[in-house]
Amino acid sequence: MFRTEFTLAVRRRSDIVNPLLFFVTVLALMPLGIGPEPEMLSRMAAGLIWVMALLATLLSQESLFRGDYEDGSLEQLALQSQPLYYPVLAKVLVHWLVTGVPLAVLSPLLGMMLNLGQGGYWPLLMSLALGTASLSLIGAVGAALTVALRRPGLLLALIIMPLYVPVLIFGTGTVQAALDGYSYGPQLAILGAILAAAAALAPLAAAGAIRISLEN
Repeated sequence: MFRTEFTLAVRRRSDIVNPLLFFVTVLALMPLGIGPEPEMLSRMAAGLIWVMALLATLLSQESLFRGDYEDGSLEQLALQSQPLYYPVLAKVLVHWLVTGVPLAVLSPLLGMMLNLGQGGYWPLLMSLALGTASLSLIGAVGAALTVALRRPGLLLALIIMPLYVPVLIFGTGTVQAALDGYSYGPQLAILGAILAAAAALAPLAAAGAIRISLEN
């Protein structure tokens, strides 16, 4: 299942490129909007990168189950004897690999552009790697709830944005603690705990939401 989903995701290159282009383009325009002062950009760099990563992930969530719903394969997965948990987990893992991992890898380069402090690059990369995985898992629940709707964009955002807030807080807190000279281990541990909880619960919730959407 994972191999099939990954192959399909690689073939749909626009689903990979669009979030990355959004992420890079908006962050590149930020200095033009808020000013080129290095000190101001340095203070805001971590928050800006994290917010843009969150929005880029949200941008790609709508299509997570959409294609399978439209061609009927999602209903076939729901009818199989195998628990729906595993196909959902495979789809979320592929979504993170093609969306979250590239965002995390690009983040140090964009941090340099925004004059991020030297001590913030590694914490930024680690926090985004953990955080984007949680964002993909949490977003899968909202995508499953709205999969039967024709235009789910606004409703999807309203459902999952409040759930994204803790990840955003501790993600930016990790980088800020490192820049201030404090230990960022506790913030990373909390991000890891959020990821563990999301990995255990979100696929179950998404599977239940898919069944509800298919029944209605």
